[in-house]
Amino acid sequence: MAHLSLNHFLVIGALLFGFGMLAVVTRRNAVAVLMGIELILNAANLNLVAFGRYVAGGVSGQVFGLFVIVLAAAEAAVGLAIILAIYQMSRSIDTSQATTLKE
Repeated sequence: MAHLSLNHFLVIGALLFGFGMLAVVTRRNAVAVLMGIELILNAANLNLVAFGRYVAGGVSGQVFGLFVIVLAAAEAAVGLAIILAIYQMSRSIDTSQATTLKE
């Protein structure tokens, strides 16, 4: 098995982050935007764990990664609740049609 260096993990993290940003910027569906945010958080999580393993040498990256997972779960719960509330009011989850908060 080939030796995986820190650079391999950073490239994968950058790709995940790029795909997540692409999904957030280009999608109009609110669920797809939430999925893009999850990809961004997973990229940050991968980088935290990789830096913790290769640079710090301890479990500090894994502890921070656990906090990111908890944050992602809370974000998904709150985001889906907001999406359901918007859907009940306007019967659409298209982000360009969600104008209920505008004056």
